[in-house]
Amino acid sequence: MAQGSGGGSGGGDNKKAEEILPHPHPVQEQLPGIQYCVNSPPPWRPYTLFHFILFFAFVQINAFRAHKNYCFFHNAAEALVLGFQHYLLTLGITVLIPSIIVPQMGGGNGEKVRVMQTLLFVSGLSTLFQSLFGTRLPAVVSGSYVYIIPITSIVQAKRFSSCIDPYERFVMTMRAIQGALIASGCFQMVMGFLGLWRNTVRYLSPLSVVPYVTFTGLGLYHLGFPMLAKCVEIGLPGLIAMVFISQASGKFGFCIYLHHYMQTKRPIYDRFAVLFSVAIAWLFALILTSSTVYNKKPEKTQISCRTDKTGLLTAAPWIYFPYPFQWGSPTFHVGETFAMIAASFVSLSESTATFYAVARYGSATPVPPSVISRGVGWQGIGVLLNGMFGSVTGLTASVENAGLLALTRVGSRRVIQVSSGFMIFFSVFGKFGAVFASIPLPVVAAMYCILFGYVSSAGLGFLQFCNLNSFKTKFILGFSFFIGLSVPQYFREYYQGGFKPGQVQPSSNWFNDIVVVMFMSHATVAALVALLLDCTLSRENDETRKDSGLKWWEKFSLYNSDVRNDEFYALPCRLNKLFPAL
Repeated sequence: MAQGSGGGSGGGDNKKAEEILPHPHPVQEQLPGIQYCVNSPPPWRPYTLFHFILFFAFVQINAFRAHKNYCFFHNAAEALVLGFQHYLLTLGITVLIPSIIVPQMGGGNGEKVRVMQTLLFVSGLSTLFQSLFGTRLPAVVSGSYVYIIPITSIVQAKRFSSCIDPYERFVMTMRAIQGALIASGCFQMVMGFLGLWRNTVRYLSPLSVVPYVTFTGLGLYHLGFPMLAKCVEIGLPGLIAMVFISQASGKFGFCIYLHHYMQTKRPIYDRFAVLFSVAIAWLFALILTSSTVYNKKPEKTQISCRTDKTGLLTAAPWIYFPYPFQWGSPTFHVGETFAMIAASFVSLSESTATFYAVARYGSATPVPPSVISRGVGWQGIGVLLNGMFGSVTGLTASVENAGLLALTRVGSRRVIQVSSGFMIFFSVFGKFGAVFASIPLPVVAAMYCILFGYVSSAGLGFLQFCNLNSFKTKFILGFSFFIGLSVPQYFREYYQGGFKPGQVQPSSNWFNDIVVVMFMSHATVAALVALLLDCTLSRENDETRKDSGLKWWEKFSLYNSDVRNDEFYALPCRLNKLFPAL
């Protein structure tokens, strides 16, 4: 391993200290403490979700504390409830992106609901494909915020300003977005299935993975507390409830009370903290809404805080089956296609970092480059489906759902497959899905504040394979972290200052979109800087390769090697023989 390989004076004293005092926390190729890893699903029993809800009701009044009764109900629907939690998190970005884009396109609540149902439907299919044929990791595939910039440029294009009828403008804009998404999906498929992305990922080492994965979580800070603060009176209680409930086994403050009076044999409070916290904050929001507190508040406050302001429940149909080209034939524009491909590149880049975090929290070995390339190819299929069905945005591996794996300590792919079933079901039966979609976004943002942090800590966990006593390591980490923060901030200020909402953009601005979407991504910028410095400074000799963790990392770079990573990433039904991961 790369521990204790630093240079400089005092090297002999360090060696003696290592001989006397063993490392208190040895490096771990697979993360310990995960109860259900990728291949070990939670209990599956032929009972219903209703039984599990009854169990929680009995627990709250302390009437069902017997271990025997607990096990009966706990085993009844654990996989279902865990999958439902992942579905709830997916709703956040599914509601957010269409709520931003569809009104600008000229669509009303009816169009917004149909776009949400379509996006949820394709996300469910893509998640199922990713867990079965892609990386085989418990990664949820959902809508990506990265595509907002090129999509907004399409919406504000000059050629649509002459449309007087709002619905006609919506349809024409949607068809243009579909064409750009289809092209970006094909780009990801080429990058993945032809092995181009595999050849790029092979240059990574633990040292360059640290800022890569860390900024995948930290780079989404604008979806955390800033969105929570839009309705702080319900978002902040949700965040506090999430912290206390998820850490119910701790020994401080309210947790002592919670742990003492609601003690169980299994970790239900941290495992189902999202359900408890969302229920508490949602109920509080319902009380505030029904008490007419927000009646005289500004419109923005009411949209963020009220539970009856989304208009989704009344606009959602009882049954709706999304189908390809429901808005008409796609149209293509060269400049917009290139801008969308740039967003697609950023999306697959951030998905790669999320795959590393998911593999860590699924207690699997690091993902081989060939498997990541395979996953990127299947993600491209999902983006292609998004373009065909008309879902407004592309797809990416969900960062918040990766954080939920760490919170629950359940990294089973079966749970994610159950979640994909919920996505497909509630996308078809729209009234039921609209009930959960009415959860105020500040409540979801409260969950993000914790879950994004878990993904960032997964990136920092790769530091255990690097030599932190090396000054080259310190330079690469420090410089990539700073540039990963500073450069995107500059481009964010440029984008917000140079473009005003509602302003018609000239068609030549597609090149600006390419530059902005690339350099506004914290993870992409930090990864590019770290990879460049790592390849030029840390590959000189065996000592520097050891400092960057590359010596340890190399054995995971080949699929089906002596580390037996095919245990986690092998395709089902002996498909490896037909589609080998090379």
